Amino acid sequence: MAGRREEHHLEIGIYSFADLAPDPATGGSITPQQRIRDLVEEIELADQVGLDIFGVGEHHRPDYAVSSPAIVLAAAASKTKNIRLTSAVSVLSSDDPVRVSQDFATLDLISGGRAEIMAGRGSFIESFPLFGYDLNDYDSLFAEKLELLLKLRESEHITWSGKYRAPLDDRGVYPRPLQDPLPIWIAVGGNKASAVRAASLALPMAVAIIGGMPERFAPLVELYRESARRAGHDPASLAVGINSHTYVADTSQQAAAEFYPSYAAVMTRLGRERGWSSMSLEQFEALRSPRGALLVGSPDEVVEKVLFQHELFGNERFLAQMGVGTPCRTGTSCGPSSCWAQR
Repeated sequence: MAGRREEHHLEIGIYSFADLAPDPATGGSITPQQRIRDLVEEIELADQVGLDIFGVGEHHRPDYAVSSPAIVLAAAASKTKNIRLTSAVSVLSSDDPVRVSQDFATLDLISGGRAEIMAGRGSFIESFPLFGYDLNDYDSLFAEKLELLLKLRESEHITWSGKYRAPLDDRGVYPRPLQDPLPIWIAVGGNKASAVRAASLALPMAVAIIGGMPERFAPLVELYRESARRAGHDPASLAVGINSHTYVADTSQQAAAEFYPSYAAVMTRLGRERGWSSMSLEQFEALRSPRGALLVGSPDEVVEKVLFQHELFGNERFLAQMGVGTPCRTGTSCGPSSCWAQR
């Protein structure tokens, strides 16, 4: 379990899904090989400038380059010294907890004790049919596999049985991580039951705030801490992380101009899959307003929003998803007539 860090230290980091979306300005795309190379360099740079943590997401789609975060993080581990390395997230529902445990224990050994797991149910569904799981079992799969992952963390030898996996009869699981215990976070998108589960298990919680107003998540964080109290855990020992879409440029206008085309393209594409309306410039402007969920602007504006969230949640960690699509950097020809750069 990762506890709270120094009282006055807010951990700051980045997470990436290694997007492969075409550049909205040119229509050109990057190869998966180059994108992963770039991602490892990004992690190396993040370590050099003193960021606390870097997360890599898991997807099984053509528009993202990483299906196995542990492998990419292991490549980065050999090139970094201090930065902590986490999945963001590991889709535990459709994975084997034994393999997840082994992969991140190996990463922990390679990195000298800097590995973490951020476990989630997944906001995309491609991995379920890919690995032979029924979406109707979405919730129960995660609950059972999280239980097994935690038992694997506790014991070198394990006896266990469940519904979705072959039983284990006093089996040893190796290697063991350097950290004891290896930090496991629960990623939550707003589901109350997930927050209560994390609290009852005394696990730190990462909340993704990618839409609406951050204030609407305050009750979720309070529910988490109250549930921890009721379960007999000290809420002060449980960390909360906030994850948000972020883009920083020298000026507010520049940040909006560079980020809007790619962000709108990605959100519109994903929205079509889920029956949502297209992302408009007006929606974008509202989201990046002082009370909106997007942290897009000048350094001072972004810092102000990070601190505002910290006042709301008392969080110990903030992770910025800084790559949502391929940002337009032309400043003049981003494509859509509604582009900020053309206003």
